[in-house]
Amino acid sequence: MTVARAARGWLDTREPADARARSQRLVDRVRRQLPEGRPLVIHDLGCGTGSMRRWLGPQLDGQQQWVEHDRDIDLLDRPDRDSATSRDGQHISVETRSSDITRLDPLELAGASLITASALLDMLTLEEVMRFATMTSAPGCPVLITLSVVGDVTLHPSDPRDEAVMLAFNDHQRRESTTGRLLGPDAADAARALWQVAGMTVASETSPWQLGSVDRTLLGEWFDGWWDAACDQDPGLAAAAGGYASLRRAQAVDGLLHATIQHVDLLAWYP
Repeated sequence: MTVARAARGWLDTREPADARARSQRLVDRVRRQLPEGRPLVIHDLGCGTGSMRRWLGPQLDGQQQWVEHDRDIDLLDRPDRDSATSRDGQHISVETRSSDITRLDPLELAGASLITASALLDMLTLEEVMRFATMTSAPGCPVLITLSVVGDVTLHPSDPRDEAVMLAFNDHQRRESTTGRLLGPDAADAARALWQVAGMTVASETSPWQLGSVDRTLLGEWFDGWWDAACDQDPGLAAAAGGYASLRRAQAVDGLLHATIQHVDLLAWYP
């Protein structure tokens, strides 16, 4: 199991940017795929603190039962788990399950109206993505996966050292783990192909983070993680890019740094 644990503080910091970035066009498609006249059962895999429900639940109609899966019990223990209502004012209830989502039995998703996940695929190996695609295609319902990293970062103002850092980070995303090589920015394409083999139609939309002066805390934390991972992959990078990190951190603090971090959202369904 290779999915990294996410700190609650990081998840809370990134939640507004996630909400801005996720594709509204795919939400419109989701509504057309959902059953009418009965309560929705939505399984959210790798749910973290429940940000997907807080974003998507109020955009869907009808009574909703969210089943939120995560292996981190501390993230599941959040007081606002049961506080939202649907678009038409109906109750959204929540059940939490401590689960390794890379090894769920498809029977645990039986009866689902919709399966969701966010910021997950790029942290999986090929074997795990294959299991994930098999598991999520089995119930016959639509699958909405948001915010998969695709390896494309643009910083403004630009710096000639940006590309070397981005390439090192992408190599780090594809690093060898204890259970295999992570797919990183290749994961979304792999999942798309596997769902299509299973007979599902797959639509995709870009979902970039657009971070600027109003996102200084998130931008600073994102940059530190991006830079540290790149240097972990290429230990000579810090010396070769002398002064780069301190420059970018100062720009972020002063509100002068802007970043576009590309992601992709996928919706798979049976035609």
